[in-house]
Amino acid sequence: MEYPMIITVSHLRKYYRIHKKEPGFTGSLRSLFHRKYENVRAVNDISFTIGEKELVGFIGPNGAGKTTTLKCLSGLLYPTDGTVSVLGFTPSDRRNGYLKQIALVMGQKNQLWWDLPAVETFLLNKEIYEIPDDRYRKTLSELVELLDVEKLLNVQVRKLSLGERMKMELIAALIHAPRVLFLDEPTIGLDVVMQKKMRDFIRDYNSIHGSTILLTSHYMEDVKQLADRVIIIDHGEILYDGKLDNLVRKFARHKMLSVILETYVPPEKLAGIGELEYYEFPKALISVKRGASNVAAAQLLQKFPVADLNIEEPDIEDIIRDVFTKRKN
Repeated sequence: MEYPMIITVSHLRKYYRIHKKEPGFTGSLRSLFHRKYENVRAVNDISFTIGEKELVGFIGPNGAGKTTTLKCLSGLLYPTDGTVSVLGFTPSDRRNGYLKQIALVMGQKNQLWWDLPAVETFLLNKEIYEIPDDRYRKTLSELVELLDVEKLLNVQVRKLSLGERMKMELIAALIHAPRVLFLDEPTIGLDVVMQKKMRDFIRDYNSIHGSTILLTSHYMEDVKQLADRVIIIDHGEILYDGKLDNLVRKFARHKMLSVILETYVPPEKLAGIGELEYYEFPKALISVKRGASNVAAAQLLQKFPVADLNIEEPDIEDIIRDVFTKRKN
């Protein structure tokens, strides 16, 4: 079933004009009279659409343009060029009707009052978003239950752990039940247990409310667990937009042969099959070209004492790392 488009980005560009100063005291003096500027391309001509209820992973290295794009979508930044439409609104107009239907959660920023319980921020947001009393109580109760934070509502924010504060940040951002949610590194700095709890919450929230979610994260586990579709961006340009499963077929040029040996084999002999990535008897990992994987597997079975053999796809993290590395080179 196809859903209507909620987010439409067409040829979005965002450039920054920054002052370029020469080093040293002489450079500082010279810049007082002859200032030099250069344009930095944070986002360079990207286009994509996102449908209602979609949960899309938006990934790339530091400085790729992810956060800049999210800020343009949420109305915090004006695009240099191109058009952006979310829920039929132009985000940079920052109309109340638009702001009441979106939320931006940034893992390294907070909106909670440090010296007050988080519930005070929730009440403030209730007034800002003009939420009726009955709807506020219902939404708060639902979010508190999903995140299991009932005992923390009246605890000073400064006394909460990082994971507990992040849960409260989510409640503050979702108390007005936004239709579109922009999540920028929501699990950054959290331990693995809390990361899983946050992923579970995001998945459940998307399923229950049908919100459209655009998620950025440096943790590929977040993306793998939550998003069927990913948009990969680097140097302000989109490298890939599609299903996560298809990413492997598009960019992975090799497959991995995972071998368990019955008796020891010298590593130089195994290296004749392909590139020996790992070897600690009895296990070996051999990288071979995708088209040659079946032939290589047959050679292993014929020539060596193999107890078990599997043909595996490389990890998604490794694939994406290779893509970015090749672009740098």
